[in-house]
Amino acid sequence: MKEGIHPTNYKTVVFKDMSNGTMFLSRSTAHSSETVLWEEDGKEYPVIKLEISNTSHPFYTGKNVLVDTAGRIDKFKKRYEKKAK
Repeated sequence: MKEGIHPTNYKTVVFKDMSNGTMFLSRSTAHSSETVLWEEDGKEYPVIKLEISNTSHPFYTGKNVLVDTAGRIDKFKKRYEKKAK
């Protein structure tokens, strides 16, 4: 490994999957102004919000669930529904 290119400012943060509310504790260099109380040790940690994680991704869950956070499918159907009529 090259010297001096890897970050050294790792801190403990909570990652929160916004699609199902699952949270897990890990280390990261990402910054966040929001905090959350971690119930297992009673301490407050910065929280990093994720759209999808291993607890909600279809590859890991084995379920064929489509995650549509921005309503893209509805927009697509509405746009092409007009052309079909």
